[in-house]
Amino acid sequence: MAKIEKTAAEWRAQLTPEQYAVCREHGTERPYAGALTDCKTEGQYLCVCCGSPLFDSASKYDSGSGWPSFWDAAVPENVAAVSDRSLGMLRTEVLCAQCDAHLGHVFPDGPAPTGQRYCINSVALTLKPRSK
Repeated sequence: MAKIEKTAAEWRAQLTPEQYAVCREHGTERPYAGALTDCKTEGQYLCVCCGSPLFDSASKYDSGSGWPSFWDAAVPENVAAVSDRSLGMLRTEVLCAQCDAHLGHVFPDGPAPTGQRYCINSVALTLKPRSK
């Protein structure tokens, strides 16, 4: 699939100011403020910018961090990881591989089976509930 590229003006027209600040400017929403943090609805979490499937409720858990957390990506090839040296520390930033939207960070302190904690901003995601 080809990389999705848009101008800043095109992204601003598509996204809310908070979504733009997080996804395009690598910001972070306040902890415990996101609509999906405590969400228990079963379904698939998509990139708010391009609709790519990223995470699934089956791997979502309460990490106590204040952001939606997942122990694995639903479609690993849709999630990219890059080194982030901002804030004076080394972290691993998580991006949508299709459109380069900033999603959050991944840490090696999650539960089994992966030991990963994908700490993701709610505003970077859209929940597509599973059909019953």
